[in-house]
Amino acid sequence: MSSQKVSEPVHITPFQQMVASCSGAILTSLFVTPLDVVKIRLQAQKTPLSKGKCFVYCNGLMDHICVCENGNVKAWYKAPGHFTGTLDAFIKIIRGEGITSLWSGLPPTLVMAVPATVIYFTCYDQLVAMMKSRMGERDDLAPLLAGALARVGSATVISPLELIRTKLQSERQSYKELSGVIRSSVVNDGWLSLWRGWGPTILRDVPFSAMYWYNYEKVKGWLCEYHGMRAPTFTITFISGAVSGSIAAIATLPFDVVKTRRQVELGELQALKLSSRAPSSTLQVMRRIVAENGAAGLFAGFMPRLIKVAPACAIMISTYEYGKAFFAKRNSEHERTLVPLHTSSS
Repeated sequence: MSSQKVSEPVHITPFQQMVASCSGAILTSLFVTPLDVVKIRLQAQKTPLSKGKCFVYCNGLMDHICVCENGNVKAWYKAPGHFTGTLDAFIKIIRGEGITSLWSGLPPTLVMAVPATVIYFTCYDQLVAMMKSRMGERDDLAPLLAGALARVGSATVISPLELIRTKLQSERQSYKELSGVIRSSVVNDGWLSLWRGWGPTILRDVPFSAMYWYNYEKVKGWLCEYHGMRAPTFTITFISGAVSGSIAAIATLPFDVVKTRRQVELGELQALKLSSRAPSSTLQVMRRIVAENGAAGLFAGFMPRLIKVAPACAIMISTYEYGKAFFAKRNSEHERTLVPLHTSSS
């Protein structure tokens, strides 16, 4: 049994792909967000967050910059508490603040993260199916190219929206004032200012996506072939997602460190209303990291990133594949019921 047959696309509609990816995105964020909330609370305990300072919030789908609000002592990241470690933080937060506190700050980020994930996964499936039909013997490279292109598309659409969201938060404005914020940004800094931070995002996410999808399809195909299965099980897709996500996370770690630094810098410039000042370039940030911490600084946060990315990739892809398999089975059963009706009428 060849692995190529395993990776044949199931026949479902783009809308069904969107529903499957949306379900996967929500489930992933529900599982992964508590890890990041606890991490942020531990960091805030060590280094208190003051006005204008930014921190990175990850819901398992994408990174978001959050700006500390002046005088808002009730903000979830400023809640009092003394934690001795990760497990202790989990227990004390649940006991003292309720279990829902583990998902603090999640709803506003899902407004960006879920559409970005839906665009990304749906575009990938459409592109990989088209490329495999045209690449012939080289169709094993289709996941690599489709993953890269799908990520460029989703990042290009979402990048200005995320920048505007950060600006709204830093200026404490509501979404009703959205048009005014966009207008002032364009008038003051030009249209391209809406894509500040796009470069470092692409530098990290495109290689990550290319490696992730290529390795995912390879590992999935190999596991199916090893176990003599025609279609992958939930366990196979889960393992394949975790392995491919880990490989891609390790390989792109220096770009992740640079992207995080630039995201925080852009957020703080906006919070201090210095957005017209040119932010540091990717190369400048990289040089500064090496000067401050040596080459090892580019690989800082290795284990936290791996612990976050591996389960997020595993949950997202296995849920997505399960959703696609569900719709494929449903479509197949629907087609079988239509065939007798068509035969009898003819």
